[in-house]
Amino acid sequence: METNDQRYLVQQNKIADDAKAAPVFAKVMRSKEGKFEGVSFIKNKEKATVMTVAEAQEAVDWATKKKGNAKDYVTKIICVGQ
Repeated sequence: METNDQRYLVQQNKIADDAKAAPVFAKVMRSKEGKFEGVSFIKNKEKATVMTVAEAQEAVDWATKKKGNAKDYVTKIICVGQ
């Protein structure tokens, strides 16, 4: 029996804020079929999506490819307890 290791969050920090702004966390958007559609970033860590490392990497990849101000943020995978 295989279990999914779901204990990761995706955190995003603004580069220019010098750690003054609170980090935001990824909430993954999925279709009814479960297909990944994108990510929205929210302030509430408890409502963020807990993911496997592969799902978290997919969210990071999506966020770094996003047009606009993606270059102004550092996006990283963290463990739930961090």
